[in-house]
Amino acid sequence: MALSRPTFFIWALSTILAVLVVALKYFSVEVPVLTPIVSGHLFEALLVSFVLLWAGTVFRGV
Repeated sequence: MALSRPTFFIWALSTILAVLVVALKYFSVEVPVLTPIVSGHLFEALLVSFVLLWAGTVFRGV
């Protein structure tokens, strides 16, 4: 199984989502648009971030 690099968009999206989850959890940072969506589901948001990064690595061109 040959792994590929994720595209910059997928990498940036998953990194931003993971940083947002950590900032919400430990620093109580609020982002006006995303905080109401993610705040009650921190684990699920972090899981989505990981799955995005995984899919970008496993599937070529994602």
